[in-house]
Amino acid sequence: MNPLMPHLARVLSSTSLLSLRRGYHSAKRRLAGRLHMLDVFIRVDDPYSYLLLQVMDDVCSRFNVEVKWWVIVESPEDMYPEKTMWREYACRDAEHLARLYNLDFPSQLPALEQAAIDHTAVSLLSLPVDDFPRQARGLLAALWQGRMPTQLLALDSWARQCLAENSQRLQTLGHYAGAMIYCAPEWYWGVDRLDHLERRLIAEGGAKRSDEKAVYTRSYSGFCRGERADVVDPDLPLVLYWSARSPYSYLALEKAAQLSEHYGIALEVKPVLPMMMRGMPVPPDKKMYIFHDTVREAEKQGLEYGFVADPLGDAVERCYALCDYAESSGRLLPFLLSFARGVNAKGIDAASDRGLKRIIQRCGLDWEAARQQLGNEHWRGAVQKNLEEMYAMGCWGVPSFRYGELVLWGQDRIGIVENAMIGSAALHRC
Repeated sequence: MNPLMPHLARVLSSTSLLSLRRGYHSAKRRLAGRLHMLDVFIRVDDPYSYLLLQVMDDVCSRFNVEVKWWVIVESPEDMYPEKTMWREYACRDAEHLARLYNLDFPSQLPALEQAAIDHTAVSLLSLPVDDFPRQARGLLAALWQGRMPTQLLALDSWARQCLAENSQRLQTLGHYAGAMIYCAPEWYWGVDRLDHLERRLIAEGGAKRSDEKAVYTRSYSGFCRGERADVVDPDLPLVLYWSARSPYSYLALEKAAQLSEHYGIALEVKPVLPMMMRGMPVPPDKKMYIFHDTVREAEKQGLEYGFVADPLGDAVERCYALCDYAESSGRLLPFLLSFARGVNAKGIDAASDRGLKRIIQRCGLDWEAARQQLGNEHWRGAVQKNLEEMYAMGCWGVPSFRYGELVLWGQDRIGIVENAMIGSAALHRC
């Protein structure tokens, strides 16, 4: 590993640099006498776009913003290595979010035919700007509820050109997905990241009311608010599929450990290989978005992040080679936490003996005993089995959670896991 990389990551993740970038764009906006501009990218067949569209009237009613709408129908293939699985999971996940925020999303999904998607895209492109949100909600509701008309509009040359230009706009600004809001110089994904946008607009004087607060916080507000008695079966484990390289896995591990301790439930951590070590691409735009998004998510949760020593390759393998030793010593979770904190927040090079020794000693394990295990290959079979289990659940990426029959992907969903625990306990008591 290049020894300068952690220091560069720390600079790129610093609040000072972010303040400078925001200040530059704020000065340009004020000199031009403009409100905050939100570029909102709605992908027709993306469930998160449908949910985002439903809350944008609320955002616009509370903040002084200009909105420009961009309709897209596809994303670069290399951004979604398991596109079919992503779509199936996203629809299930959208149901959880819809219930959380009292939004509309059908529990019985229609088959979204390409002709219906194209018809919706043409219709969206033709909407008047001043009434786009209202009419667009109606069109997407018809699509997702299977109520598209039988006479469908095909994509003509004008529509194809518009969609291509919109996709190019998204890529030029530096992103790849639908349900994205760009407020220079930052990106905000769907309902899940509206809280960051809300706080930024409040801090920069963009709120219409002086007492405005962020309200899109239900996926994490009040975390670990219950009592141990709120969980029906303390022996039912929370299972976390985890990668030693994934920054979101780092955040998920911290929150899962907190949840486990608070409710006295077992936590099983099942390591899998990072996507890039499985031959799955992670393009530069995607990596940079994940990095900057993790910075603000970590700050929100009171966690350190940014002094990153990327463990891709040898460091990941060395971590996994020590899992059996750490588990046999009764210190697996402390070891994984020490590793995750070391490579994500302390700039420790875990590919070196010096760095790994620090990680080992920080969690109370013996370095000499650990060093004897570094050459073993037994971990590979277990890690492959974990990956196969994760795929069988309908997930391909980390972090993924399983609690009983509930399966969720993403560190954002730990609060929904907790809600399910408490809800299950309430039903049990009835």
